[in-house]
Amino acid sequence: MEDYTAFKWFLICMVFFSGVQFIQCSVTYDRKALIINGQRRILFSGSIHYPRSTPQMWKGLIQKAKDGGLDVIDTYVFWNLHEPYPGNYNFQGQYDLVHFIKLIHEAGLYVHLRIGPYVCAEWNFGGFPVWLKYIPGISFRTDNEPFKAQMQRFTEKIVQMMKNEMLFESQGGPIIISQIENEYGAESKAFGQAGQAYMTWAAKLALGMGTGVPWVMCKEDDAPDPVINTCNNFYCDYFSPNKPNKPTMWTEAWSGWYTEFGGPIHRRPVEDLAFAVARFIQKGGSFVNYYMYHGGTNFGRTSGGPFTTTSYDYDAPIDEYGLIRQPKYGHLNELHKAIKLCEPALISADPTITTWGKYAKAYVFASKSGHCAAFLSNYNLDSYATVTFNEMHYHLPPWSISILPDCKNVIFNTAKVGIEATRVNMSPSNVKLVSWETFNENMPSSDGETKITVGGLLDQLNVTRDYSDYLWYMTSVDISPSESFLHGGKYLTLTVKSAGHGLHVFINGHLSGSIFGNAKNTRFTFQGQVNMHAGKNSISLLSIAVGLPYNGPHFEKWNTGILGPVVLNGLDQGKKDLSSQRWSYQIGLKGESMNIMSQTENSQVYWREATEQKQQPLTWYKAGFNTPIGGEPLALDMSSMGKGQIWINGQNIGRYYTIFAKGNCTSCSYSGTYRPHKCEFGCDQPTQQWYHVPRSWLNPTQNQLVVFEETGGDPFKISLLKRSIVSGRTD
Repeated sequence: MEDYTAFKWFLICMVFFSGVQFIQCSVTYDRKALIINGQRRILFSGSIHYPRSTPQMWKGLIQKAKDGGLDVIDTYVFWNLHEPYPGNYNFQGQYDLVHFIKLIHEAGLYVHLRIGPYVCAEWNFGGFPVWLKYIPGISFRTDNEPFKAQMQRFTEKIVQMMKNEMLFESQGGPIIISQIENEYGAESKAFGQAGQAYMTWAAKLALGMGTGVPWVMCKEDDAPDPVINTCNNFYCDYFSPNKPNKPTMWTEAWSGWYTEFGGPIHRRPVEDLAFAVARFIQKGGSFVNYYMYHGGTNFGRTSGGPFTTTSYDYDAPIDEYGLIRQPKYGHLNELHKAIKLCEPALISADPTITTWGKYAKAYVFASKSGHCAAFLSNYNLDSYATVTFNEMHYHLPPWSISILPDCKNVIFNTAKVGIEATRVNMSPSNVKLVSWETFNENMPSSDGETKITVGGLLDQLNVTRDYSDYLWYMTSVDISPSESFLHGGKYLTLTVKSAGHGLHVFINGHLSGSIFGNAKNTRFTFQGQVNMHAGKNSISLLSIAVGLPYNGPHFEKWNTGILGPVVLNGLDQGKKDLSSQRWSYQIGLKGESMNIMSQTENSQVYWREATEQKQQPLTWYKAGFNTPIGGEPLALDMSSMGKGQIWINGQNIGRYYTIFAKGNCTSCSYSGTYRPHKCEFGCDQPTQQWYHVPRSWLNPTQNQLVVFEETGGDPFKISLLKRSIVSGRTD
């Protein structure tokens, strides 16, 4: 009967009209699973975000996902990339969403399109364009008419684009489900009645667009019918949809965790990830999406945070550079094969459960048509369990599930990894970075040409609109010749309170000190001695952002930059509060305004030969190099540098920050409930040392590397490395 049903839907989907093939298929659901063209399906999906790789990488990544046993590719749609200015759209190159989806279709895979348009994703401003913040009367992600109007306009544009390209499954395309909003449950509660009204409105908006495929809301327990509520977490076996007619779907099975500058690398043992997936399936789950399957790179200034690293590797089965990570990739592939063998029983029967003692259980799926599959589980953290099932004895390792597609033979156990582990090898490319030149970032003057001069301190984002990470705050102070500190024995102290992520303090053009926050504490106070002379003294404060916030209620209202007070202590009359006096502002760096990172020569830029002795803060460096022979992925080793940004041939690689990781890198066991702090690596090493250089960004010869260094470093020790995977134990 199931074969006949599949054949019937195949005939329905193949309709020819006037010599043109017109395909009309369907995706529905019931309590067991998504139903694609009349057939219930157990589906494995993986998140691959198109802007976190390059178009030249997409086809290979998609094929590796398919070879790894996936049926679906999942991606967000990144609003701030596609509409950087109101009504100004960009769907080219790295942002060519349609091309990415068509490549997935060509590979024979499905798509889960998570339109949002809020994405979180540790992405700058949660994927919202910063201009959205400045629409009068707007309030993000709540029952607010200005916000809803903008969200509706963009969402409808994306849906119409997909329809125009015939990309929904109802049109014969690969998109089988779409997502509206993203992880809204906590915000919905925080906003109360307004949050509930907005969530209901968003669901109605999605359903009214006539895509012909189901819509989901993740982490939204009260998603209204027929929208499917889904689970995101390290484990989702506890999860049940809010109505009995909806399938049990896991839209984010976290394969690892993201990394923050100053923190360790988080890894998730594949034994535990496989155990979590098997637990979900044995409890009736039918859709699993790995977040991430390929994490990729936060190129440019796309990483959110603050302090999310440029690498978004996520300990995924396919690493940041597009290379297969073993044993995670292979072990999950074996899991997928085992569960697919169980599919006939899983989609047509409910489990019967047998319990042995406190930790061991059997979930048995026996269909009327004779299919039988069993999952034998042992939840004990330390000890094997020996159980008798179908008159046979089975030995179950701790924290594991054995899968029996015929209810007799174990073909897979989540804790028994038969795939050889691999490790990363970073080898010299033998390509020299040559002809180093330097350009000093001159400090602007408060008397010179600046964008704004006003009384008081301004929020950094309100001034920069995220055009740059950098904003200069400039003022001056007059010192009387009679001040006691000028005659010895005392010092002046400057105190600056900031909600920014970093700060450099210059007095009369000389660096007096620097301070940085971190991912856990973005508010900090600089306090240091400053040298001033009689007469007029300039104070120049360079405030630095390291990624905008991306989650939380009303994150659009969070402040950045120097909000004060700014106080000078040690004067004869006591302290002097400078906060309310006139301040001048310059957005960004001089090098940025002159487009110093491009390959186009600029007559205003005077590059000088760099010397190894000069390693000053706020310095631009430039060097040339040829592309290494071969096809291995490439990376820059930036461990000799401090903090800044990197450009290759005018393309922004991302932010670098050589800060050493703090954490608890003592042990890592696969058994027991996983949390990111459980398996930490890289303590007392730079959080990120290597920065991905896509080969497609390179010319055969005469490539240009430009680095802006904030704190001081040694550019002569920067090296270009080749990345490969070799057999051997991982660290």
